Amino acid sequence: MSTGTRPALTRLARSIPRVAVATAAALALAACGGGEGDKPESKAPAGAGAKSAAFPVTVEHKYGSTTIDAEPKKIVTLGLSDQDAVLALGAKPVGAVDWFKEQPYGKWAWAKDKWGSTPPQIVGERDEYNVEKIAALKPDLIIAQYSGMKKEQYDTLSKIAKVVAQPKGHEDYQAPWQDMTRQIGKALGKSAETEKLIAGIDARFKAVRDKHPEWKGKTVAVGEPYEPGKFSAFSPKDPKVIFLSEMGFTTSEAYRGALGKENIADLSVERLDVMEADRTVWLGTPDTEKAMKADPLYKKTKVHQEKRDLFLPYDSPDIGAALSFNTVLSIPYAIDQVVPMLEAVK
Repeated sequence: MSTGTRPALTRLARSIPRVAVATAAALALAACGGGEGDKPESKAPAGAGAKSAAFPVTVEHKYGSTTIDAEPKKIVTLGLSDQDAVLALGAKPVGAVDWFKEQPYGKWAWAKDKWGSTPPQIVGERDEYNVEKIAALKPDLIIAQYSGMKKEQYDTLSKIAKVVAQPKGHEDYQAPWQDMTRQIGKALGKSAETEKLIAGIDARFKAVRDKHPEWKGKTVAVGEPYEPGKFSAFSPKDPKVIFLSEMGFTTSEAYRGALGKENIADLSVERLDVMEADRTVWLGTPDTEKAMKADPLYKKTKVHQEKRDLFLPYDSPDIGAALSFNTVLSIPYAIDQVVPMLEAVK
């Protein structure tokens, strides 16, 4: 099955090797005089900490806790979608990572206007961070929520600035968007504003559920072909599946069993039975849909024969990307795009 699609993006995020930071870190920290004993000070504008009564705040995370003493002025986001929540709360990161091999500030419909003419410095790709570039930005806060940051990376980056790592109690890339948003909001001293944003999104999902009670309990499966004869199925805790779950859909026992604790299961087309559901959503490009519908094994699936499958492009429009981000900025856009498509599938 030749799909012509880009690689499975979340799968790539999981499989990219974690960077060996020791050498780069030594160079970066030497350049800025870093180290436990002479950590560079964050030069926030005078009175910056006095602008908010929220500080100091302590944020617990996967690797312990981080206390932020004053309102952060220079923020670097290392989570793949963390920049969205920061933008939604009125701040602009000075650094961000690349995920879709696109400039994260110049592409997505839901965030483009918020970046304006002040794009961030690209400081890494997925979980590979350029420590030298990060240090050169002299951030006072580093955020890594939707990420696979390792302990050694956290320790290295903590010598440069305060770091808020992934939410504790969740596998990497599987924390609920609400938890990640609250972590970011607390770190920025904007918990009240964050709760309003979350409540607004919850209201949007409730409106969909109220309009479509028939979707409650219906099963859904989400996947992406990534090379001939193979496809990825996404965990029930993956943002794309969570998005559909908040509309009332659920996943089958067989689907959950195939994924286990993994964020992604890479399967052959002989296991298309895993993707049998009341609604099966495929992500990719127009070529993906064409190739899938031409595949002999896929033609035999009930979900295809009964026309309960749905093909969503990653971009043009940016539907698959919006589902992958699943943030307070991208969710409203995704709802507007996806709900009419789901309504068209009978």
